[in-house]
Amino acid sequence: MGQKKDSTGSERSKIVRYLAEGCSSLKTAKLQKHDHRTIKRFIQNSQQGRKKRVDKPRRKITAHELRKVKRAAAKMPLATSLAIFQSCNITGVPKSTRCAILRDMAKVRKAERRPPLNKTHKLKRQDWAKKYLKTDFSKVLWTDEMRVSLDGPDGWARGWIGKGQRAPVRLRRQQGGGGVLVWAGIIKDELVGPFRVEDGVKLNSQSYCQFLEDTFFMQWYRKKSASFKKNMIFMQDNAPSHASKYSTAWLARKGIKEEKLMKWPPRSPDLNPIENLWSIIKCEIYKQGKRYTSLNRVWEAVVAAARNVDGEQIKTLTESMDGRLLSVLAKKGGYIGR
Repeated sequence: MGQKKDSTGSERSKIVRYLAEGCSSLKTAKLQKHDHRTIKRFIQNSQQGRKKRVDKPRRKITAHELRKVKRAAAKMPLATSLAIFQSCNITGVPKSTRCAILRDMAKVRKAERRPPLNKTHKLKRQDWAKKYLKTDFSKVLWTDEMRVSLDGPDGWARGWIGKGQRAPVRLRRQQGGGGVLVWAGIIKDELVGPFRVEDGVKLNSQSYCQFLEDTFFMQWYRKKSASFKKNMIFMQDNAPSHASKYSTAWLARKGIKEEKLMKWPPRSPDLNPIENLWSIIKCEIYKQGKRYTSLNRVWEAVVAAARNVDGEQIKTLTESMDGRLLSVLAKKGGYIGR
């Protein structure tokens, strides 16, 4: 008898709701007509925040290929291991093997940092997870802004540097620098935007609301049905322009209030799936150390990269929310590995 397929997104959502209502894993299995071990394995995988690793046979690297990798690492400073190996036309090598090979000839620069969470932050993250555990996340619109610059995000560029080599100098531009502020949203399997904030505009409460009126509401929201608007939940983080009394009152006049406006916990970018979309777009527009000569060029690159993100990728991000909530509770409000 063939192996049973993995649970669908709707089945996983039902499992989470049953567990949130206090059902045991055994009772949940009976309600879903699943094997009890399948439900327990789902809970364990959700708490770990990652899929079970499948071991694959490792590809052997020849001495000739090693020399090609070393030359590529020297020519492509701060590139990822995948970009280095792809430039050498070496495929089928898992990340762990690529990194093990590169450690003998290079090193990684600039590790990413996240702000620390204190006890209050963790408690608020746990309260948020408990509150929204029964939510149908296919109805939530996840929004955020991203700033892109001509030379790549500040402090973000990192990659492999050959031993004995110096990191390339990234000069600050005296004129013609700056960046483009981009706003977008994702809901279910749909991308809303991206929309560009006008150059030189600083987003305060008034300009933020006017921006939403000109882009989100006029170009997307007004085209939706009444039933869609009734069920949609609007998510935004706690940036001052978002959480101010002015913005909250303005959104309320638009019908986005109370339970239709999601309360967001502090210091929680790891819980917003659109952050993963920003990572996908940034990796694409800045691959191989790409730099831009004008703000219009970098904006065009953002639009092109966003168009290449298909609905299945977005659906994967939005359907990850049940697992994220379980992970937050399992880690007692700590950061999750997303």
